[in-house]
Amino acid sequence: MKWILALDEGTSSARAALYDVEGGRRAMAAQEFPSRYPQPGWVEQDPEEIWQAQLRATRDTLAQGGVTAKDIAAIGITNQRETLVVWDRKTGEPVFPAIVWQCRRTSELCAQLNASNDRAWIEERTGLVIDPYFSGTKLRWLLDTVPDAQRRAEAGELLFGNIDTWLISKLTGGRVHVTDETNASRTMLMNLASGEWDDDLLRVLNVPRAMLPRIAKSSEVVGVTDGDLLGAEIPIAGIAGDQQAALTGQACFKPGMGKNTYGTGCFCLLHTGGKPVRSKNRLISTRAAALLGEKEFAIEGSVFIAGAAVQWLRDSLKLIPDAPSSQAIAESVPDSAGVYFVPAFVGLGAPHWDSEARGVISGLTRGATAAHIVRATLEAIAFQSRELVDAQQADAGTPITEMRVDGGAAQNDFLMQFQADILGCKIVRPADTETTALGAAYLAGLAVNYWESTDQIAGFWKAERIFEPRIGDAERERRFAGWQDAVARAKART
Repeated sequence: MKWILALDEGTSSARAALYDVEGGRRAMAAQEFPSRYPQPGWVEQDPEEIWQAQLRATRDTLAQGGVTAKDIAAIGITNQRETLVVWDRKTGEPVFPAIVWQCRRTSELCAQLNASNDRAWIEERTGLVIDPYFSGTKLRWLLDTVPDAQRRAEAGELLFGNIDTWLISKLTGGRVHVTDETNASRTMLMNLASGEWDDDLLRVLNVPRAMLPRIAKSSEVVGVTDGDLLGAEIPIAGIAGDQQAALTGQACFKPGMGKNTYGTGCFCLLHTGGKPVRSKNRLISTRAAALLGEKEFAIEGSVFIAGAAVQWLRDSLKLIPDAPSSQAIAESVPDSAGVYFVPAFVGLGAPHWDSEARGVISGLTRGATAAHIVRATLEAIAFQSRELVDAQQADAGTPITEMRVDGGAAQNDFLMQFQADILGCKIVRPADTETTALGAAYLAGLAVNYWESTDQIAGFWKAERIFEPRIGDAERERRFAGWQDAVARAKART
């Protein structure tokens, strides 16, 4: 029996999972790795630590599943997006730490671009807003900062990639330098409509084309692994940024279908079909994962800090022993007692795009307890997601009546119920909430004919639980107004 192996490299851990012909998960293993914060608002990781964590998780998964590399039909890769690595073409050694998607070190450069005459056409051509979130300005910063980097990049001595490209280079022994359209669409260097690197965008940021990877489809055999790594050569046949992979894993293949992923951040994607739809409400247009010969697009809203705020409660404030305990602690009080928490640790994402906003806890009284702060943190995740859904509904012109959810925090019943309450629509949690890895597996399997079609895959999707709204419109809007007031206070601190 053959299996599909998915590599899921996230912001705080690397995971691998093994899937069968019905999309069932046979095994999964994970390895954590740290982030570093050298200055306020800066976030870095060690590319070698990322790679070693991914390799260990992969080997652990094969051992757990009782299979060998010869039993694997294909590998699919999904990754934290916008996090970039630059490495030496000959040695494979990184020239600088990975600059993580959350990092705000290019705020000044983005402010200059936003004030320039280039802003309108850059946003039109990329589908993005000009923000430190995306890879392009991070790359410009690195080329300016690392000694001799610009010259070496122009000479073809340095290679650039998001984490997918870095992992594929390591998996293939440096033989393959490739990305896919979903990851490329997050660099601010790709023309969204054509799916190709754009000469004008490269000129504005002075990025040498010689350092850029080939752009492939998300479901396409791009190379094979080095046989010595896992014991045999395995086709690498699927690549997608984590949120587009989750859209695939949730079987959202048709326009109007959407999902929200609750991870380190929150990412709400709405499938828009074969043509890009330009948001009028400060969301971004992006590529959705596509098969060979196809083009697929989505509208996306991004929350920078979601599950990361729960980690902060655990690691920095010591208010909770672990993330799952946040549910019982939040439920130990009837409400947040007027406490609101805006976790703008690295600014605010969509629809605000305020890189200078900072975190605020408002509404504190002497009666506020740790439980109220924990509850306010979970509620903040739902409030931020409400802002994204409101913007998507305005762009689409139709109400969203159902939202499919996934990610680690989607297991929190309190959060999911509050999300249904504050959105006023059904929240549907699938039987397998690890849809990011599942989506990567589906893309790889489709490329090697392990599965026949997206219709077959859609038939595998099953709901585990549906959360219905329990509060009325007046209460919903009262609570949301309190959130909006707290957000205004976060912005006032700039």
